[in-house]
Amino acid sequence: MRRTLLATGVTLLLAVASCGSPQSPASPPAAAGMPTASRQDPGEAERTLASLRKVDDLPLYEMTYVGDYDPTVGTSATPEASPFGCSLFAALGDRTRPLFARNFDWDPNPALVLRTDPPDGYASVSLVDISYLGVGPDPAGDRRLLNAPLLPFDGMNERGLAVGLAADDRATARPVPGRPTVGSVRILRLVLDNAATVDEAIAVFERYNLDFDGGPPLHYLLADATGASSVIEFVDGTMRAQRGRGRWQALTNVPAVDVPERQLRQDHRYGVIAEALDRAGGVVDAPAALAVLDSVRQPHTRWSVTYGLRTGEVRLITATGGGERRYQLPMT
Repeated sequence: MRRTLLATGVTLLLAVASCGSPQSPASPPAAAGMPTASRQDPGEAERTLASLRKVDDLPLYEMTYVGDYDPTVGTSATPEASPFGCSLFAALGDRTRPLFARNFDWDPNPALVLRTDPPDGYASVSLVDISYLGVGPDPAGDRRLLNAPLLPFDGMNERGLAVGLAADDRATARPVPGRPTVGSVRILRLVLDNAATVDEAIAVFERYNLDFDGGPPLHYLLADATGASSVIEFVDGTMRAQRGRGRWQALTNVPAVDVPERQLRQDHRYGVIAEALDRAGGVVDAPAALAVLDSVRQPHTRWSVTYGLRTGEVRLITATGGGERRYQLPMT
C-alpha cells in the first residue's frame, strides 16, 4: 500500500555523513558517470524533482521520491574518517511507546529529508547528506537527487523499524564468499525497505558483505515497534548482533558487543545516557529523550532526532536554532 509522509510542522535539519568533526571536509563522489538508482518514468522523475523545497538555512531540503528505484546500484559513498561523535539509544521500558533517538554530529553539509514509498517495499522517512551525491547547496533541478534513496544515514519505516549508524574505528568486515557487496551506508536503505522487525533487519545484514573502503568503519543500532533492539557490529571481520536484554540499549563510538556494561560506561556519552535511562527505567517520551540527547551534545552536533516506533512521530531539532520540527509517518 502506498503511503504519504505528512509534515505536521516545519521540517528539519540534517547535516551529514556519519557523525564527525566539523574540521573534516566531506569528499563527494564525482558526478560524471555516476550510475542512477532511478527506475522512474520521465513524469515520476519530474514530479520528484518538483517536490524539492528548502525548509532550513542549514540548508535543509525535503523531497518526496515518486516511483521506483534500485537500491543496489550506484557508486559507493562513505564519509571520510574523522573524530566521530554520534550518540544513539532505544528506550524500550514501556513496550507501548518504544522510542529511538540519536544525535548526529558532522560537517554542516546540505541535507535532505527524504520520503520514499517503493512499490515493493515499506514507506519511510530518512535523512540524506546530499553532498555525497555530488550535489551542492543549491540543488534545484539537479538530477543527481534521483539517487538520494541510495544514501540514508538514519530513518524509520512504516512498520516502526528504525536504524542509525555511528563510527567504530575497530570494526573490520571480512567478505563472505557468495554474498553481494553493498556500501556501509547503502545497507540502511535495504533495511528500511525490507525489514519490519529487528530479526528481519539482522537477516538483511546477513545477506550482504559491507564495504567500509573510503570511510570509517561503522556499527549500527536497530529497534522496532515490538520493543526489540540490537547492535550490529563487525568483530575480527565477522558480523555480530547483540540484542538488547534490558529496558534500553545505547550506542556511541566505542565497541559494544561482548563488552561489559561497566566498561561501556567509561565512555562519557554512553555513561551519561545510561545514567539517565536507568533513572527513567527506560521510559522516556520524545521531550525527555531530546533532553537526554541535549546532555551529550557537542559543538559539532548538527541535529537531534527521535522516532516514535509505534506512533510514527518524528521530532527533529536543528543546530541552527530553528526549534523543534515534527513529521508524522503513517504506520501499518
